[in-house]
Amino acid sequence: MEHLLKEQLGCTDVKPCEGASSGGISSGGAFLVDGKKVFVKQNSKPGSGVMLKGEFASLLEISETNTVRTPKPIKMFEDHGTAYLAVEFLEMSQLNKYAGELGRNMANLHLHNKNLRTQAQKDEGFVGRRTEFVDKFGFHTATCCGIIPMKNDWNQNWVEFLAQRRIKYQLDLVEQNYSDVKARELWPKVLQNIPKCFPKEFEIVPALLHGDLWGGNAAELSNEPCIFDPSAFYGHSEYDLAISHMFGGFPPAYFKAYHELIPKQPGFDNRQKLYQLFHYLNHWNHFGGGYRSSSISLMQQIAKMN
Repeated sequence: MEHLLKEQLGCTDVKPCEGASSGGISSGGAFLVDGKKVFVKQNSKPGSGVMLKGEFASLLEISETNTVRTPKPIKMFEDHGTAYLAVEFLEMSQLNKYAGELGRNMANLHLHNKNLRTQAQKDEGFVGRRTEFVDKFGFHTATCCGIIPMKNDWNQNWVEFLAQRRIKYQLDLVEQNYSDVKARELWPKVLQNIPKCFPKEFEIVPALLHGDLWGGNAAELSNEPCIFDPSAFYGHSEYDLAISHMFGGFPPAYFKAYHELIPKQPGFDNRQKLYQLFHYLNHWNHFGGGYRSSSISLMQQIAKMN
């Protein structure tokens, strides 16, 4: 590994050091690279190159907003069937005293693109001034929620993007892997009710999302909170909150601070069911039938919405 890092990172001195870890998807370790600590994630599974390329792009896009701390990406590369991602090493501990600050930072991340739109509108009529904002849903490259690549093709319509490129995509994988009769029966009713969760007067400005912000992908440093392992794309800000309520969730201070900047809108709870459905289906496809019951239950609730 030391020789490979010297070659890829263009450095002269590489030494392994404390900070090795192993997650549910990838493994990784820490290295001193010319005196600076770097974390290197690696994965040899099929499709791992797509996954780590998407994570590199996600970290870069989020870090450039200057709203929430992430490990700064250094380089993604592949060698002999294994994909590697080198990022800044951060000394992390469990999120605790900075939960409220993380809530504010995430709200500012979600508002960043909307603020760019406001600035662009102000810049109209000024020669030479142009503010770039994203006016579509999706992302410029594939990102993976786990190991499964998401369909991020740009779309002007969030409801269509959610239905076809998130929920239906996962259901197609369920059909392929499990051929579940109940899921197949419920889908037409779910699809019919998805638009009901979005009032016509409801404006959704594309927001840059983490995409997989459960409690295991957030932490704190000595003086601020941070997020990592993103699966970024531009979508509805509420989408990022769905998994934050799952699998142990976040401290109440996180949500309190978040909603002070982005208040809940009518229909919030029903939309959370849609967004959580994606994550339960994704877990079903990753980890098996233990997530079937939660997925089917949510599909039944959505199918009964008036």
